[in-house]
Amino acid sequence: MKEEESGKIWKNKLTPEQYFLLREKGTEPPFSGKLLNNKEGGMYLCAACGNHLFDSDVKFDSGTGWPSFYDAKPGAIKFQDDNKLGMTRIEVICAKCGSHLGHIFDDGPKDKTGKRYCINSSCLDFRKN
Repeated sequence: MKEEESGKIWKNKLTPEQYFLLREKGTEPPFSGKLLNNKEGGMYLCAACGNHLFDSDVKFDSGTGWPSFYDAKPGAIKFQDDNKLGMTRIEVICAKCGSHLGHIFDDGPKDKTGKRYCINSSCLDFRKN
């Protein structure tokens, strides 16, 4: 499938905000996401393809304004260097569909993995247990 055709499919499937975040690697404003304060038990899925990314028991309040997780489902995530905006970061990508989800940092809970997956809320769907 050509990139142009793929883009049309994603534009028909996703909201304009989701397309910007997931396919154009955007970032939503902090403290604006619908799932930021979600404390229900369940699983977080890629909003583009439904891939199971995170479980609710690894979500924590980082105070940064985006949903944060200290671990991901095995094989659900890929990483890619991101040198945009004059800084070096590691981008978090859905392993199934290649959509941008956010970034990972080394300032997560030290008693867990020490990682903080900083994820755009609109890149996620939530399914209750």
